[in-house]
Amino acid sequence: MSDIQAVQARLVDNINAASDLDTLEALRVAALGKAGSITALLKTLGGMSPEERQAQGPRIHALRESVTTAIASRKAALDAAALDVKLAAEAIDMTLPAAETPRGSVHPVSQVMDELAEIFADMGFAVATGPEIEDDWHNFTALNIPETHPARAMHDTFYFPEVGEGATQRMLLRTHTSPVQIRTMMSEAPPIRIIAPGRVYRSDSDATHTPMFHQVEGLVIDRGIHMGHLKWTLETFLKAYFERDDIVLRLRPSYFPFTEPSAEVDVGYRQEKGRRIVGGHGDVDGHAWMELLGSGMVNRRVIANCGLDPDEWQGFAFGVGVDRLAMLKYGMDDLRAFFDGDLRWLAHYGFGALSVPTLSGGISA
Repeated sequence: MSDIQAVQARLVDNINAASDLDTLEALRVAALGKAGSITALLKTLGGMSPEERQAQGPRIHALRESVTTAIASRKAALDAAALDVKLAAEAIDMTLPAAETPRGSVHPVSQVMDELAEIFADMGFAVATGPEIEDDWHNFTALNIPETHPARAMHDTFYFPEVGEGATQRMLLRTHTSPVQIRTMMSEAPPIRIIAPGRVYRSDSDATHTPMFHQVEGLVIDRGIHMGHLKWTLETFLKAYFERDDIVLRLRPSYFPFTEPSAEVDVGYRQEKGRRIVGGHGDVDGHAWMELLGSGMVNRRVIANCGLDPDEWQGFAFGVGVDRLAMLKYGMDDLRAFFDGDLRWLAHYGFGALSVPTLSGGISA
């Protein structure tokens, strides 16, 4: 018994004194390896009598467990010390100056929103806003969109789960900013001149479509309003936005449930170095027509749904994607990059905080 205790004390002292992992490994092999001292003691158990084995077996096994535990403990301590040394050697001095001074920028969408507000404010339009979570009535029914219209389908619209049996209206993420027009007509007395910019949501995603995008819609309600007023407004807006006097529009008959008559608006453009440059006549000298926005005279049913007399009040409305306007004006080719948060993209296409658009100083100055 005293011999086993002496062996244990000597081995544990040597283990605790090991200065590196190689020395510790050598001590492990000397004690627990095939030819180790503790392994030799374990082999003697086979030649003992049952009485001797019963007395000596637990002591020899306890010796092995004690040495194994001491080796594991010392290895953990040596590993921790080595890690501390490594971390100290690899420390980063955060007081060093940055390679490049961080610089924020205004996102192109925000910049274009400000440009639009400046242009339409000069024409007497106010900016109106509304909730992004809408009910079915404001988003579809009040706009004369029938129950069977594809826009109401689940694959086009993000609906919320119906809550409770007494719910009368389904809630959804608005698919356009047209509900702002409805809320304005119901809460304000004509004449009305507003634009409604904001985020809208549709179930679509590719290079030119994202599930969330930005849209601006315009609405005018007054007496004696006709299509001539609509065309003049759009021409004036686009000339100011693209900062060109050679903007040419083409109105094509179309169909929208909330306007009648309705018109798709094309703008003349030319292709230059792989980029579309808005301006010039379509279908001549390398110019072509590009569909830009939808418009029309507000449907009588929509005016009546908002509590106004359609025999007294008329109006026009139009809508265009803000992201699309930004892509055309500033030469971007992939809508998805707008929402990637890539600092390199933002540094290239972003605007300075002081680049405030004004009609006198230049919209995109």
